[in-house]
Amino acid sequence: MVTTVIMDGNADDQALFAELQRQRKMTLLTTPRNHRDQTEARQQMIHILNLPKHRKLRQQRGQTVEPMPGVVKDICALERCWMRGHRHNRWLFAAMGVAVQLHQARALKAHRSTRKIKQEVLGL
Repeated sequence: MVTTVIMDGNADDQALFAELQRQRKMTLLTTPRNHRDQTEARQQMIHILNLPKHRKLRQQRGQTVEPMPGVVKDICALERCWMRGHRHNRWLFAAMGVAVQLHQARALKAHRSTRKIKQEVLGL
């Protein structure tokens, strides 16, 4: 069972962080960006993200090749995906990323290729 999802700084969204914990019991690890809102909920999220064990996991992610954006683009036949300025796009891309990672984990557990999951992700 997937309990931790590690994504880049574009997933720095307190609402997404909270919803993944509430709905899926998953921890979204990302690098918190500076100069974002400073609400109490965000401060709690930043505290969790900056725990030593979570910082170590984020560092490991930075040292590995991340094929997920390429897989998402292949699966959804995206030529371009603009994230800047469109909060809705970030949510959609993050949700697709979680779905891809879940199916990659299942494929890995079943000793199948993690690149050949298009039909599972799309529900075909």
